[in-house]
Amino acid sequence: MKTTKIMIKNLFGIKEATLDGKSVEISGPKGSGKTSVLDSIRYALTNRSDRDYIIHQGADEGEIIIETDSGLTIDRKARTTKADSVKVRDGNMLQTRPAEFLNGIFTPLQLNPVEFTQLSRQEKNRVILSLIEFPWDTNWIREQFGEIPQGVDYSKHILEVLAQIQAENGTYFQSRQNLNRDIRNKMAFIADISKDIPDHYDFEKWNTYPTGEKYRELAKLKESNSVIERAKAFRSSYESKLRGIQGEHDMAVAAIDKDISRERENLTGTIERLRAEIKAAEDKLGGLEQRRDERVAVEDSKLEAARAKLEKDVGVADEYSGREPVDTTALQEEIDAAEAMQKHLNEYKRMVGMQDETDALQAEADELTRKIELARELPAQILAKATIPVAGLTVEDGIPLINGLPISNLSDGELLELCVDITVSKPGQLGIILVDGAERLDKDSRKRLYDKCKAKGLQLIATRVTDSEELEVTEL
Repeated sequence: MKTTKIMIKNLFGIKEATLDGKSVEISGPKGSGKTSVLDSIRYALTNRSDRDYIIHQGADEGEIIIETDSGLTIDRKARTTKADSVKVRDGNMLQTRPAEFLNGIFTPLQLNPVEFTQLSRQEKNRVILSLIEFPWDTNWIREQFGEIPQGVDYSKHILEVLAQIQAENGTYFQSRQNLNRDIRNKMAFIADISKDIPDHYDFEKWNTYPTGEKYRELAKLKESNSVIERAKAFRSSYESKLRGIQGEHDMAVAAIDKDISRERENLTGTIERLRAEIKAAEDKLGGLEQRRDERVAVEDSKLEAARAKLEKDVGVADEYSGREPVDTTALQEEIDAAEAMQKHLNEYKRMVGMQDETDALQAEADELTRKIELARELPAQILAKATIPVAGLTVEDGIPLINGLPISNLSDGELLELCVDITVSKPGQLGIILVDGAERLDKDSRKRLYDKCKAKGLQLIATRVTDSEELEVTEL
């Protein structure tokens, strides 16, 4: 879309001027009003101006009308007594949202490309990236990453945002480094613990090993073995015990016989000496047998009781003496081994817990890696779908490149030519470019810029400070 006529009246330093849609260079000394034409066109399209006064001194109203070959007409008026107004007609249709409509037919670069050359490297990158159209918002970010990454300036272009997300000083990268450090530390602790734990350690086996039950089983077996040993010893001494009992009986009877014999001798002597007491002594003598029998009967009773007890004891001994003691060596070794293994239970649990923590940290680190890689892959996907305003424009790590070179590496002339390419990149764009201060370019760069605008079919309106005393308008 090209302008066919631009009429300016009482705006800025212009009393009245008309351009016919051709490219021109307005030259002359400083302060001669060259920039007023450019400021008027910018004002028509944006309703903005850096000047304190828009209306020409002495007038009540200023106006600019831009007509195009597509039937679009822009009529903007600035008034001192009334509100400013703008009418945008596209053929017979009056635009009800003129500001929104106008914003869609030009880029800021074509209205002031020289200003673009003076921006910082970061600002140039931001301007170029803003031309890459890709609809997104924080909901799109949440869909991609499952969250809104922290430490990111979401006011920037999506490609810069993704560059920040995957950057080495970004939250994801730094968090992953911290996780990896924790993982390394925990793995070192695990290795230190594991060196004291036997190979193929069966935690479940030793954790559930019934030590108390096994000790009770061992004690029972030892007690049984002790009874068996005692029974065998008792059984082997049975005959000697029986002889001992019999001997004690026989000695007791012998003692009785000895006592009786001694008493008989005494009594016999007494009879001879004491005839008078013969009858009493004889009666007493007759009772001695009875007394002997009674005392022997007592000893016999003791003998039977001792024999009965011995027979009872030997019966118990017979029950066990035929048995062989159980070998408890294996059970004792099993218990000893179990106790040795159980000493490692707490450290093993600590090691397993630490391994679980390590696995969880590794999962977090892997997820961060996935998100970092996603942030690195998404720009290519975005650029494949996005509208790229200029051939040769690519983006690496959020930095726009032209034919592989950073924007900051381009000369002022190349930057202005880039603005020309951007101006003609969109269908329906107003085909005009305003260059204020072309004297900043050397002659060759200026010629290349003018030739490129002509080749692209753009209406170029340029200003250039010269040594001439009067304002000159030269058709290009």
